[in-house]
Amino acid sequence: MPIVRITLSADRPAETRRPIADAVHRALVEVVGIPAGDRFQTIEVLPRDAMIFDPEYLDVARQDVVAIQITLRGGRTPEVKRRLYAHIAEGAAAVGVRPEDVFVVLTENGSADWSVGNGKAQLLDLELPANQS
Repeated sequence: MPIVRITLSADRPAETRRPIADAVHRALVEVVGIPAGDRFQTIEVLPRDAMIFDPEYLDVARQDVVAIQITLRGGRTPEVKRRLYAHIAEGAAAVGVRPEDVFVVLTENGSADWSVGNGKAQLLDLELPANQS
């Protein structure tokens, strides 16, 4: 059950926002194996000057960063994470985002760290495989 926050500049055309979110979700479904209906995303649009990213850190030439924060239960291998990053960048590129501008960070936690409604810890009561969280 990942939750995703996508932060991008107001300079990005409004019609590209949903396709970027779709690309991130598709990558989570295809690479991580989450169920297609497990979609919880927020798109945050900020003025360009409110996003401060070094334009060359680690030899990546950034221009207009799309920051993607994904919180999910832990358990994926580094190889799965590498494939996820690549798949997100490819999907974003297909809708006009330069791969250099795709910035992804994963935050992992455990089943006790989630309540998906009604004030309950549903993931503690379910036996979900790691790839469905």
